[in-house]
Amino acid sequence: MANIESAKKRVRQSVLKTARNHSRIMRVRTFVRKVEEAIRTGDKSVAQKALQIAQPEIMRGVSKGVLHLNTASRKVSRLASRINAL
Repeated sequence: MANIESAKKRVRQSVLKTARNHSRIMRVRTFVRKVEEAIRTGDKSVAQKALQIAQPEIMRGVSKGVLHLNTASRKVSRLASRINAL
């Protein structure tokens, strides 16, 4: 356990940051899951609308630092290609 005040503060900060990042990642995953469910139903228009809603959320994950830009771009690209294949 940390004994120095700055180390204690650092522990408190890291706990908050971890919780914040976890909720951001879960939010992105939720939107991606909604797109995948729409793809599974086979309705192309619903899937496209879900992707239009999910894409800014995925990119927000990039700006918040929980996703790498290439990872987010790859996710969007793969979802779009699956929708176009419908």
